[in-house]
Amino acid sequence: MSVQVELSRIFIREMTDMQIIELRECDGERSFPIVIGLPEACAIERRLKGIEIPRPQTHDLLSGTITALGGSLKRIEINDLDAGTFYAVLVVQQGDREVEIDSRPSDAIALGISNEVPIHVAEHVIEEAAAEHAEMLPTDDPNDDPTDGDEPDKDPGEDLT
Repeated sequence: MSVQVELSRIFIREMTDMQIIELRECDGERSFPIVIGLPEACAIERRLKGIEIPRPQTHDLLSGTITALGGSLKRIEINDLDAGTFYAVLVVQQGDREVEIDSRPSDAIALGISNEVPIHVAEHVIEEAAAEHAEMLPTDDPNDDPTDGDEPDKDPGEDLT
């Protein structure tokens, strides 16, 4: 069984490699963070803000490839959590079949965010992640940095809802 979630906040800290996105249950109260890289965080932020760039980035290339091969991205499934690492698949509809493509959650979200593709998380993943990783979420205090507490945020966390 899976739970539909939405991207609720993104925390970008330019002085560290540890960026954080927060996913929140659509029909509930659970939420959890996922640590991602700066390029993926910037790609997600760019897509959320509708910022166009002159040349396609990797996520744009993959989106165009899926479309050119007669497919469409139907959903993102975060299906496992092992030793702090999240695992995901892109579910692509191609004709009358669904194809699952292994992906990092950050890449999947960057790809799917501009097309409003639903994000699903396996129940066991959301239970484990919500319990174990809640302490990683920064507060709205601009001086709160879960990596070391010494650097201020670029943005204390854009609330996307």
